[in-house]
Order: sequence, then structure tokens, then C-alpha cells
Amino acid sequence: MSKPWPWSILPNSAIENYKKTYKMPAPDAEGLGPEIQDKTDGSICVQYHPNKSGRHEVQMCYEGCAVEGSPFSCMVDQIDGSYVTAFGAGLVGGMSGQMVSFTVTAKQGSLSKLDVKVDGPTKTEITRKDLGDKCDISFLPMTPGVYNIIIKYNGKEMKGSPFVSKVSGEGRKRSQLSLGNSSEYSLNVLETNVVDLVGSIKLPSGAIEPCLLKKDSEGHLCVGSFAPKSTGDYAVHISRDEKPIKGSPFHIKVGDKELAHASKVKINGPTTKAKANEPNTLELDCSEAGYGGLSIVIEGPHRSEIECKHYENRKYAISYSPHEPGIYILNLRFADDHLPGSPFLLQVEGEPSGRIRETVSKNMEQAEPVKKNQHCEFYLQIPGTNPFDMEASVTDPDGSTELCEIMDEEDFHYRMMFTPQMEGTHTLSIKHKGLHISGSPFVYSVGQLASGGTHKVQVGGPGVEKGEVGFNVFNIYTREAGAGELSVAVEGPSDALIRLEERPHGFLGVSYKVKVAGMYDIHIKFNDGHIPGSPFRVHISPDSGVARNVTVHSLKDRGLQVDKASTFTVSYNGAKGTLNACVRTPSGSHEDCFIQEMDDGLYGLRFIPKENGVHYLDIKLNDHHIPDSPFAVMVGSMAADPAMVLAHGDGLESGSCGTKNKFVVRTAGAGSSFLAVFIEGPSKCALSCREVDEGYEFSYTPFATGKYLITVKYGNINIAGSPYQSEVTASGGSGSGRKPSPLNETTSMVVETVEKRPGAKSLRRFRGDASKVQVRGPGLKKARTNQLQSFTIDVKDAGHAMLCVGMVAPNGLPEPELMIKKNNPTQYTVSYKVVEAGEHTLCIRFGDEEVPGSPFSLAT
Repeated sequence: MSKPWPWSILPNSAIENYKKTYKMPAPDAEGLGPEIQDKTDGSICVQYHPNKSGRHEVQMCYEGCAVEGSPFSCMVDQIDGSYVTAFGAGLVGGMSGQMVSFTVTAKQGSLSKLDVKVDGPTKTEITRKDLGDKCDISFLPMTPGVYNIIIKYNGKEMKGSPFVSKVSGEGRKRSQLSLGNSSEYSLNVLETNVVDLVGSIKLPSGAIEPCLLKKDSEGHLCVGSFAPKSTGDYAVHISRDEKPIKGSPFHIKVGDKELAHASKVKINGPTTKAKANEPNTLELDCSEAGYGGLSIVIEGPHRSEIECKHYENRKYAISYSPHEPGIYILNLRFADDHLPGSPFLLQVEGEPSGRIRETVSKNMEQAEPVKKNQHCEFYLQIPGTNPFDMEASVTDPDGSTELCEIMDEEDFHYRMMFTPQMEGTHTLSIKHKGLHISGSPFVYSVGQLASGGTHKVQVGGPGVEKGEVGFNVFNIYTREAGAGELSVAVEGPSDALIRLEERPHGFLGVSYKVKVAGMYDIHIKFNDGHIPGSPFRVHISPDSGVARNVTVHSLKDRGLQVDKASTFTVSYNGAKGTLNACVRTPSGSHEDCFIQEMDDGLYGLRFIPKENGVHYLDIKLNDHHIPDSPFAVMVGSMAADPAMVLAHGDGLESGSCGTKNKFVVRTAGAGSSFLAVFIEGPSKCALSCREVDEGYEFSYTPFATGKYLITVKYGNINIAGSPYQSEVTASGGSGSGRKPSPLNETTSMVVETVEKRPGAKSLRRFRGDASKVQVRGPGLKKARTNQLQSFTIDVKDAGHAMLCVGMVAPNGLPEPELMIKKNNPTQYTVSYKVVEAGEHTLCIRFGDEEVPGSPFSLAT
């Protein structure tokens, strides 16, 4: 039996070299007689005549050196008196998203007796090309895993079959978007806050499951991730402080039209062919498909941008844009079921983006443990700072805070030094002008280091937020992550020169230089896994040029108040161009500033803050940041300090499927701000929160086993130690729960906290709806001097809150005679007598809000 081997074009002298250095070891290595022939078409052909079954190796050398791929392995078998040979890299392995191929040779004219099947994690189509005595076979695996290749000749499996081909996921990129709007069921109940609310749902089968509660865009309470599997009555029980809220239980009648039907989702748009680096729009109509979550996943050789462009009445417009041409897989699911035709084989055409990726790697060693009373150092590079405005402090596990010694070194390098007095987890805060720098606060373990992991790598610095053509820098902190390989890649329209600055104690400085402006992705991996937030998208601007001339005047960075305008001026100083300014709020929203030209080259800017906390003001000229932009300003009398917020509890490290897992976020002494919790994992979670003396207790119920990443932010800044990784396992009585979702699901909750003092008891918070208070009676129409008048207040449908009634005379003083009498648990009679003629003002508040019609103006 002969077997051809194609090879690159070679001169005659090179072929002679191959003949001299060719070897053919085999089961007995006798009588194989290998021959090398020049095919005169840019290839050579190696032929040999096997006389025994088994694995043969072709060792090919050129001038004493093995050529790429040598030794080449092939399996030879004798079936029904004829030799069958299988060879090729595809029999061993390959890359997902790329063609995997191999070759089978048999007796001339007998290939019709050859049968090849591929069995793997996903269904795979086989492409076969018969050429005389040779059959070329290829298949496209889109999912990594083990693929069994079964080769039969004349109904009999050849020796070595099934061949195990291990397909790697390396190089395969996965982009996803999950939309939960179509799985929300509104209960038509207005709730000002979901804190302290706990929900459960009773299924038609009688089983009770926790449910996710959230507010929709109109402020109504709704059940999130509602995807009923059977028809019948679903009872939603909601309680606060273990007492049912008004209207609970809420009954949901589910018929066939409410059940999730992936087959009823209508698809319009490109699902088989698309353009690279251009928006491709899919229209998905879920209006007749019942309740269920919608997910879009694109897998392929490169990343894709996916976003929801429009949503209305359960109809979506989804835009996706693969970065490079190639073959991709488009997965569309509704309620975890594939839509008709999904997964789609997507042929992406168009011009390559020309993006270039540069990568550097470094092995990070395990940091040495630090004992109490031992000198410790933190070493960072923080460009654009003034050493006189730098401040560093360390907080021990008992909550005591001490300042660190700061040593200013060249090129904006700072060395922070402290000596811990006890073992445990310490929090290091590094601030510039009283505000945390990027990446702060940091965790520093004294004594035994906690278990590490990819999620413990911290990154901070301007180079992962914004940049200019030239050098940009940032810091990486791996001390708490343990030992492992760290890789940094910069991908964008130009190549990048990446430099790593090794520092002691688990620190690494990174600088990268790019030549072309544009959007860059910075990929940071630890032990082959992306760290939280990676890849970071950084907009690199051209050299700022004239933007360096622009200056800001009269900008207050302290003492600003909610709902009170802050104004300042910007001077061009001879620069030319367009000015833009926006404010990034603690809750993550963006608000444009009002800009007005006051004089030639002088502009007045104004913004009105709507919440407390640190706001960042971006001021750009011709889309280039001016010096010191973004500017940090503090709104509110007391700063919300994420370094003073701590999280603790078993639920941060482990949990059980189908049961409540708890942790506490301690906000006492940290001021008031927005507290946000995100839980990402293989299923949605029923997430609830209740206020406790030291802060807020969160309970989450996962529905599938696996690893969950818990991120806690305060004022839109990660607290020390966040994110946490919880390993959720099957509980004793609930089994393994639901099947894990094919994509990561995210559950979130945002709480507007109240200021708490350490050691103080929490006061009971009342919540009511002032708009539902009813006020009626003759006393609201006109006041009569020296006559007793009255009216009634009914709070029956308004919930629980404090009722306040006040009346002011024309002279500005309170009326001397005003009485409130309780008639029954929800109704009150208010009586008053005025003695002064003129216009009187009557104010009625329920909680913090005026009731309808208040303040009332009563003339005598």
C-alpha cells in the first residue's frame, strides 16, 4: 500500500537531502522501502509499502534537523486482505472554531467501503473528498472537548478506532448578551424600595421556590426571571419583616400563551451571513412566546460586540459585530431553549480589522507571609499626582486606622510603609486629594494568606481607563491571588510595546506604548483565566496638543449639595475646538453639563448633582481630556468611603443550591451612598436584603450548582476583598437543582443606604405612599376666624409612615390651636381654629412626601 505526503516546494538538491536523512521506524522497521518523489507542483510525495498492522512514524529531517510536525504518525490496518491507513493532525486534536482534518487511504477504487463518523460534544457535519485511493476528511468543531472519530472499512472498525481527538477551546472567543425584560411579570404594586422584601412563589404542583423581586422601569414591583413550565395558578407571597405586604399573595394565572415557547419567537435578520466590523441587526419578536429570558451567544475565532439597540413591547433589535471574518456559531435561546434553527452557522465576511495583538507573560511567585510587627511596603506608580496631596492609611481587622508613611520617588512612584500590629485581613486606602485612586482600597493579609484565585488580582491606574498615543501605565497587584502565570495583552489598531516593571511583594508595573489612536482592549489573565473586568476597553486619544492649554477655574471639589447647581468656568487660553463635559455619578449614570459661552475663549459650565458621593467630571476639547480631567468632586456633607465597608459571612465562600445563603455588608461609619451587589454564575439567584444594626444582610438562593462571583460596590467602587467567589454545591434535600445555564447569569440589587454609626442601633424605617393618602372635609376649603373647623385624613391604602400636619398663620408663626384625633387605625380627624385674618398655609406630609393637594392655601 502506498501513501502520498504533500510538502512545500524544494530544489532538487533539497530532495536529495531528504532522501539521505529519511527514516521509517515501524512495528518491525523492515522492508518498508520509503521513496521520495518530486511532484513538480510545489510538493513532494513520500511512498512506502507497509507489511504489518500498527502505528508507523515517519521521521523527516532536513540537513540534520527535524522538519515541523515530524515525526508524522499514521495507523495502518489490514482488513479483508487490504491495507487501510489513517493519518493527520485531526486524529489527535485541534482548535475549536477551526477546521480539523485527516486522511484515510485504501485500495484504489474501494473508498465506497469506507465509513467515517465523528461523535463529540456537539453535532458536527463531515466534509469528505474522495481522490482515487485517498479520502480527505474534515470537520468543524465549535465546542471544545473530546471527539471520537470512528473509521470503518467494509463494515469493520480499523485498528486504533475510535481515534480520540482532543479539541481545545484556546483561541475560541465567546461573546454574550442576556436580556431579562421578557421574563418579568409586573404585580402592579408601587414599592419605593425592595429592601427587606422577601418573595416566594408557590407552583401549581404545590412546590415552593424563592423568587427574584425587582422594580420595573415604571417603579412597579415585579417578579424577575419568571419562566413558568406548566399551566395553572402561581401564588407569589411577598413579606416585609415577616409580615405580608398589602395584596399578598398575588395570583398569576398561567395558560398556554403564558408558557415559554421558544418556537414562537420570530426572527428577522442575518443568521447565516454577516459582515465583520459592521453592525448586523437581528429583530426578535417575543410577544407571542410567553415569559422567558432571551440570550444571544456568539462563538468563534474572535470576539464580537453585542448590544440591544431597542426594546419595546417584548420586541428587540439586537446589533452584533464580529471583529474579524471567519466562521462563527450564533446561539439564540429563549427560556434556555434554542430558537428554531439555532445554533446557526454564521459565515462572517468582509475586510479584516487589522487589529494587532501583543502579549507578554510572567510567572508570579507566591508572596512571603507577613507577621505582625513586621515592616510592610506598598509600591505603586500613580501618574498625574502631587506628592503633597497623597495620603495612605491602613485599617486593621478591629477597625482601627493608622496613617502610613509615604516616600516620594522619581517618575510618580510612591512607596507606602506601615507596620501591622495584629494578624488578619487589613485594608489599605490610598487617596489623592482625599479621594481613592484607581484600584483602591487594597486588601493586605497579615499572617496566613487566604486561598487565592484569579478573582483576587487587582488592577488600577489611568492606563486601563484612558490613554494617549505614547506610554500609558497601570498597576497590577497579585499578592492575594497566590502563585501563577500572569499575561498582559494589548490589542488594537497598532502594535504595542509592553514593559513589565517588577516590584516586590506581589506588585507589577505595566507600561504600554501605542502609535495609533483608537479603541484598544487590554486582556489581563491569571493562570489562563481573565481577571474580573478583563478585557478593559481603553480609548486612546491622539496627542492632546492644544487641549493642554485649557484650564478650569472656580470648581469646588467639596461641599456640594444635592439639587443645588455647581458652576465653574473653562478658559481656552488660545486653544481652538469644541468643548464637551459630562458627569459620572456614583450610581453609574452619565449626565451632560450645561455649557454657555461667556466671552471669546471663556465658557461657563453648570451641573446639578442628584445624589451624594464622589462624582467624576470629564472635560474634553476636541474629544481629548484637558489636564487633570476627570475631576473628582464630593457631593454631600460626609464622604461615602468604600474602604470602611466590610463584607463577611459564609455565603461569600460557599453555599447550597436551593437554600438561602447569607452574608452581611457592614456600612457603619462609611457614610451613606449606593450599595450594589452583583452575583454572576450558572443561574439567576433569588436575592433579598434586610437592614441590620451594622449595615445590610443579603440572602441569595442559587438554583444551580457551580461557582458564583459576588461583587460588592459602594459608591460604584469595589470594597476591599471584592469580588468574592462562592462554591455552590448540592444541598442534602434539594438535589443538584436546575441545569446550569449555558451562559453566565447576573443578578443584582442596589440599595440606597442610610448613615450608620458604629455600635448604634438601627431605627425602624417606615415606608409609605403619600400619593394614596386621602384628605377631605370642609376645613380644606376656607378658614374662618375664631371658628373650630375640621377635616379627615385616611391612610388606609398608603402603607406605613409618619403622618405630619402643620399650619402657619399669615405672620409666619404656627397656629396655636391644631389638634389630631385618631378615629380608627387608619383614619384621623384634624381640628384647627385661626384667630388672624389672612392667608393660612396647611401642610400635610406622609413620610417624606406631601400628600395630594398639600400645601393647602386657606384664606379667611
